[in-house]
Amino acid sequence: MDQKIINLYESYTHSQLSRKEFMKKLAILTGSTAMALTVLPMLENNYVAAAILNYDDVETETITYPGVEGDMKAFLAKPKGKKNFGCVLVIHENRGLNPHIIEVTKRVAAEGFLALGVDALSPLGGTPTDEDKGRELIGKLDPEKNLQNYLKGLAFLRSHKDGNGKTACVGFCWGGAMANKLAVNDPKLNAAVAYYGAQAKAEDVPKIKASLMLHYGGLDERINAGIQVYEAALKESKIDYKLFIYDGVNHAFNNDTSPTRYNETAAKLAWKRTIDLFKAKLS
Repeated sequence: MDQKIINLYESYTHSQLSRKEFMKKLAILTGSTAMALTVLPMLENNYVAAAILNYDDVETETITYPGVEGDMKAFLAKPKGKKNFGCVLVIHENRGLNPHIIEVTKRVAAEGFLALGVDALSPLGGTPTDEDKGRELIGKLDPEKNLQNYLKGLAFLRSHKDGNGKTACVGFCWGGAMANKLAVNDPKLNAAVAYYGAQAKAEDVPKIKASLMLHYGGLDERINAGIQVYEAALKESKIDYKLFIYDGVNHAFNNDTSPTRYNETAAKLAWKRTIDLFKAKLS
C-alpha cells in the first residue's frame, strides 16, 4: 500500500483529525470515495485476522484494583497451577483495552509471567467498542491521575500472592510512552519495554533505574524524531538500555490486527527480545 495512505492513517489516529476529514483526504489519495471505502478495512484493526494461539495452560480473569478515583478495570492472565511469577504490566494503545491488547496479555502469560492489562479508560466508564470513541476518550484522561493509576497497577502486581515481587511493563504506541514514564516514575521497576512510544523528557532520564528496551519502526518519522535526544540522555546517565530500529516497517508493526502496518518478521524478533529481557530481569 502507498506509504502516503499509511501516513495519513497514522495522522488520523494520533491527532484530532475528524473521520469526515480523514475520509475526504483518503478519497483524494486513492482517487475516489469508492476506492477509499475499499482501502479503509485494510487500514483499520481486524481482530478476526489476528493469529489466535493456544492458551490451554493460561488462566484469565477480569479484576479491579483501587485507582486514584475509584476502581481500575484490568485483565489478569497467568500460567495455570503455578506461583511465584515475575509480573508484567501491559499498556494498551490509544484506543483502550481492546481485544488485541487482551491477546497480548495472554501471550505474556503464556511465556511464564503474571500479566495485567489495565484499562486506562476505567475512570471514564471503560473501553468502548467504538475505537474512534476510545481514541477520543484517551485525550480526556487527566495525565497525572492516569500515571498514578498505572503506578498503582504495578503496586498491585508486586503484592499479588502469585507474583515474586519483581515487575516490568510493556507498552505500545500511547502505551509505549507510558512505559517510558513508568521507568522515570517507579524506581522499583525492573524492566520497561516501549514499542514505538514517545520518549521521556531528557531531564527526567537520570531518574530511571529499570533496564530499558526500545523498539521503533524505521518508517515511523513522527515517533523517531525524539530518538536522538533520548538516546543521548540515556548514554549520559549510563542507563541500561537497548534500542532497536526495524528498517522498512511502520508504526504499530507489532499489531497483527492491522494488516497494512503489521510486519511479522520485525514483530517476532522484537517479541523474542522483549521476552528474553523479562526472563533475565524478573526471574
